[in-house]
Amino acid sequence: MSSIEVTTFTYQHGDLDLQGYMAQPSRYPRAGILVVPTIAGPNQLMMDRARWLASLGYAAMVCDIYGQGEITDMRKSRALADALRADPEYYRARFRCALDELRVRSGLANNRIAAIGYCMGGEIVLEMARSGEELALVVSFHGLLGTPLPAKKGTIKARLLVCHGRADPLVPPKQVRAFLEEMDLAGADCHMHTYTGVVHGFTDPESDKRPLDAVAYNASADRQSKAAMLSMFEEIF
Repeated sequence: MSSIEVTTFTYQHGDLDLQGYMAQPSRYPRAGILVVPTIAGPNQLMMDRARWLASLGYAAMVCDIYGQGEITDMRKSRALADALRADPEYYRARFRCALDELRVRSGLANNRIAAIGYCMGGEIVLEMARSGEELALVVSFHGLLGTPLPAKKGTIKARLLVCHGRADPLVPPKQVRAFLEEMDLAGADCHMHTYTGVVHGFTDPESDKRPLDAVAYNASADRQSKAAMLSMFEEIF
């Protein structure tokens, strides 16, 4: 088994410096995985996930969101997120830069790339798919499902896996129905896994420490959603 190599680096979106974190096997990665963090930006959990993916043979890169690393002040991160989302095309371009960086740094012998995201990151990877990025798979974990730029028929090239807490107050049933209708109209290959009684942030053990009823860790949903992702990886890669 090859060892895991970890690197940190700077990449750019226009004039903005962004910080990347890459974990990958020293030889022959199976595929590249872009890991997109929550609204708080890249944190230790995301880096742990990248190293876990690298241990399974993937080149995994955690991307930046605002160029400020992890932000623990939720009011600040919400303001930064709102400003970034205000221009949907610019929002998408921020993460297209990360995909380009992953393609260069992973040294893949093929162009097999997946993008996985958590919360806001789930929204972001779905935006990547909607914009027609050349991705094999996108996986959204408790991601937001709405968009100002719905996919057009035939635009989505990636397969999609959406892991959603049925009781998530940030993604109400109306938003879920609109998303599924959008995917149907776009002709997307979309799998949706729904976990009854589960709210937002179910993959993060730290969710239980936050004073918010909207978020809570759920060990079963975390385990089952990871298993679903790995099953899709095995099928595609």
